[in-house]
Amino acid sequence: MKTILRGIVPPLVTPLLDNNTLDKQGLENLIEHVVAGGVHGVFILGTTGEAQSLGFSLRTEVIRHTARILKNRIPLLVGVSDTSIADSVSLAKIAADNGADAVVSAPPYYYATAQSELAEFYEQLVPQLPLPVFLYNMPTHTKVSFAPATISRIAENEQVIGFKDSSASGGYFQSVMYEMRNRKDFSLFVGPEEMMAESVLLGAHGGVNGGANMFPKLYVDLYNAAAEKNVDKVRELQVKVMQISSSIYTVGSYGSSYLKGVKSALSVLGICNDFLAAPFNKFDEAHKAKIRSAIEALDI
Repeated sequence: MKTILRGIVPPLVTPLLDNNTLDKQGLENLIEHVVAGGVHGVFILGTTGEAQSLGFSLRTEVIRHTARILKNRIPLLVGVSDTSIADSVSLAKIAADNGADAVVSAPPYYYATAQSELAEFYEQLVPQLPLPVFLYNMPTHTKVSFAPATISRIAENEQVIGFKDSSASGGYFQSVMYEMRNRKDFSLFVGPEEMMAESVLLGAHGGVNGGANMFPKLYVDLYNAAAEKNVDKVRELQVKVMQISSSIYTVGSYGSSYLKGVKSALSVLGICNDFLAAPFNKFDEAHKAKIRSAIEALDI
């Protein structure tokens, strides 16, 4: 990427018709929806994109069709997180061949790594990748968190251009920002949308926020208000973000309630199918009615 990435980069959901069939029309609708909302890039095959539930061939198809639809209008980031370096590299090459701008990598999951092992993993992986790399901190799913010093060590390779944190720990994220304070060309993004605005006010570069799938302009407006230090506007828009978080993401007693909620809302909005890849299922009509009511109450 030629310039540092800033702004709202939605982690796109992957619209599906079944476990191995991409909802191509839904994907096109979704991409056009977020682009029209003013987002600054898109991130596919992340947690919200259900990447680890998708087969390799389907992930390849998602990359190819996203690039085709996007036509280089905004930066495209592709998740290549895997337990296998070889598969990460293969997916990254497909991303590069289709014109992606960068790849995103979370730590290998299953066996938890020590910090030294984590650094060594990336010191092996990064030189084999054909694109710039964002590190992705997702400790709830990978059982390991990047220590700030480990990020600094990995980022000694200038191919590592940014960091996305989904730890939901403000203190941790500030420690990373402090550790990387002298890397002016290094992007720092936060995943949990509830803390995006405050993080930007304190110097972060933007948010990778799932709610921007549904309401991209809201999150772009909130980012802009924070970047402009317009605290009154931040307070006004933050209420809407918290309303989304406390209604759409909390329906049902599921570990996957966030993902079910986002996909269900996109279905209610007429954007794409709400099918979830196994092992999860979409909401039934009773739960979907709660999502519909939550959207109506938002009045966006």
